[in-house]
Amino acid sequence: MNSAPQHAPAKPLAGWRVLVPRGGPWGDGVAAALRSQGATPVVAPLINFAPTNDQAALDSALADLAGGAFDWLTVTSATTADVLYAYRAEIPGKTRVAAVGETTAAALQSMGYRVDLIPERDNSAAGMAEQLIALEPEPRDVLTLRSEIAKPVLTRMLAEAGHRVRSVVAYRTVGVPVTERIALDVRSGRINAILVTSGSVAEQVSAQFPEIPEATVIAAIGPRTAKDARRAGLTVDVVAERQTVDALIEAVSRFSLPHSTDENSADEFTL
Repeated sequence: MNSAPQHAPAKPLAGWRVLVPRGGPWGDGVAAALRSQGATPVVAPLINFAPTNDQAALDSALADLAGGAFDWLTVTSATTADVLYAYRAEIPGKTRVAAVGETTAAALQSMGYRVDLIPERDNSAAGMAEQLIALEPEPRDVLTLRSEIAKPVLTRMLAEAGHRVRSVVAYRTVGVPVTERIALDVRSGRINAILVTSGSVAEQVSAQFPEIPEATVIAAIGPRTAKDARRAGLTVDVVAERQTVDALIEAVSRFSLPHSTDENSADEFTL
């Protein structure tokens, strides 16, 4: 663990190298935010999506979405936002968009999609369902896009409340192996902090970086992600007070820069 928080300088993360675990527009936005605080971002996507096993169902759902068939679209992960962007999905003005939390909302907005609802208290599928049910007493047409492994909690709760729900598996989550150099940089301590933004990311951090130096700051974007990270075997050093990128970066900036292995020395390590 690192030393006590210090008084924040103008560039509180000057000298830091921070691993950003997702790419695309969201990763680019996080990298820019880190640079503004003086850090050097290392964008290393640890997860990506693979095509669903029922492509026809997804194609049909996205076509109906573009045609205005749904009153609501629910998005429960940043990866779902990646899928929408990859398929150039069109969301008409009449369709409102609900995002499970600030991270997912930021991912959607970075890709040009609007967000109409974020759960005020519980950033989970159940929390989203409860708020939608309270907001919409009359039956509505809802499209829920989810991963292959996600439990259909949102779909079940909305359907039980009388809404017409179409649940479609949009993707399968797969791990993305990092380069040998990044693995070496993590092991040697050249990466000073690792951002953990989801349970899937936590699993990949644990699997791909079995030797993380004690001085490396592991920062989780919220309590739920922190719980998932600990379950994956990670030692979480700090949890963002709000589930936003800015709050996550601010949480990291509370720490003084850990000692890291010199770049030239790191080059001498071999796997």
